[in-house]
Amino acid sequence: MCNLYNITTTQEAVRQWTRTLRDISGNLEPSIDIYPNQPGLVVRNTLDGERELARLLWGLPTPPDRMKGKADYCTTNVRNPQYLHWQQFVSVENRCVVPVTSFAEPSPSPNDKDPETGIQRNYWFARNDDRPLFFFAGFWTRWQGVRKVKDGPGDFEVYAFMTTRPNALIAPLHEKAMPVILTTLEDTETWLTAPWAEARHLQKTAPDDALVIVEKPATQIKFRLEAPAQGSLF
Repeated sequence: MCNLYNITTTQEAVRQWTRTLRDISGNLEPSIDIYPNQPGLVVRNTLDGERELARLLWGLPTPPDRMKGKADYCTTNVRNPQYLHWQQFVSVENRCVVPVTSFAEPSPSPNDKDPETGIQRNYWFARNDDRPLFFFAGFWTRWQGVRKVKDGPGDFEVYAFMTTRPNALIAPLHEKAMPVILTTLEDTETWLTAPWAEARHLQKTAPDDALVIVEKPATQIKFRLEAPAQGSLF
């Protein structure tokens, strides 16, 4: 389950790819790691018909039957959009694309732990060694609830992205799922505009050569991770 990704690109590159006219995201750092329950960029359609670049909180509301405790620590990945809870988000109004240049999966080896934190180090994946822009197929919504008990209830705009079966590159690290990646203008446009009956077919495994490993635990120099949110994957 992908619980960490990086954006190393410009807002202009995202806007040009997605033909976005409105940008309310603020200033984008040159390179930023995105963790669950933190703000991340999305491109979405708005009710007034404009396509918008915005910064939302990573993690959709968890299905009530999966809730544990008073806070909703969010669901970061959606593997089964046919599940009734997710069906409310599959319309064009709630679809978005998430810009990304690389994403991480923890190493399965017990030897690949940071000696100071005890947290697994990561493998990083990108389109190629230059880490060009691509997108995750995502969903977003407005939500009221408790994200953190100490903060109490609040109003949020949140997102998550869809996953699918892993390809041969990802499967040795995560045998259940990989993000649905969009690597062409046509696919991003289809995801943002097509009826669900058509757009749902984009939930497919990426070709084995669509991604490469750009960083391995053995080559990382003191890589720290925050504890991931308790996102569900189903």
